[in-house]
Amino acid sequence: MSEVKISAEPRTEFGKGGARRTRRAGKVPAVLYGHGEKPRHIALPAREFAAAIRHGGMTQVFNIEISDGSAALALPKAIQRDPIKDTFDHVDLLVVRRGEKVTVDVPVQLTGEAARDTLIMTESTTLSVLADATKLPDRLEASIAGLEAGSHVTAADVKLPAGVELAADAELVIAVVTAAPTQVIEGEGAAEAETPEATPAAAEA
Repeated sequence: MSEVKISAEPRTEFGKGGARRTRRAGKVPAVLYGHGEKPRHIALPAREFAAAIRHGGMTQVFNIEISDGSAALALPKAIQRDPIKDTFDHVDLLVVRRGEKVTVDVPVQLTGEAARDTLIMTESTTLSVLADATKLPDRLEASIAGLEAGSHVTAADVKLPAGVELAADAELVIAVVTAAPTQVIEGEGAAEAETPEATPAAAEA
C-alpha cells in the first residue's frame, strides 16, 4: 500500500457546532493520536480523503502535512459516516512509524470457483493481520477453486504476503461451501396429476 500525502489544518473549534462548520467548509474533522502524544484536532480536505479511502480503505497510510509545520504518518482507526449523504462525519487517525508493526483488519477476496451445484456462504469479509505499518496489503486472497459442498475456508488457508503475519485465530472461518438447493421444475408431475381420467362417456365417444 503506497502512502498518500494529504494536507491538514489545526482545528480550534470543537463540539457539534464546530464539526458542522468544518464539514460545511469542505473538510473532515479528525483527531490524530498515538505513541503517547497528546491528541491533535485537525481538519482534512474531504475530497482528497474520500478518494484515498475509496482506493485503500482502512489500510491506507496517510502522510499528513499540517499547516503549522508538523507532519505525521497515520492510519485510519475509526471512521464515522453519514449514511444518507455518504460523507464522512469524523475520523480517528492512529500515528504510526516506519518499520513499526501494527495489527489491522484487511479485506479478504475469494478467488476461483467452487464445484458445481454449490453455494458460498461468506462468514468473514476481513482478516486481522500483523504487518509493517507502511507495507500493509490492501487485500488478501483465499481460493475456493474446486471445493465441494461441506468444505470451508479458514484463516489458515488465506495467502499472506511476505512480511505479513496472521493475527486472527487460524481456525476462524472465512467461507463455507454448501450444496445448492434442489430445483423443482414447476409443471412436471403437476400437469399429469391435474389431467382428469377419461370418463365412460368420453371413452364411448
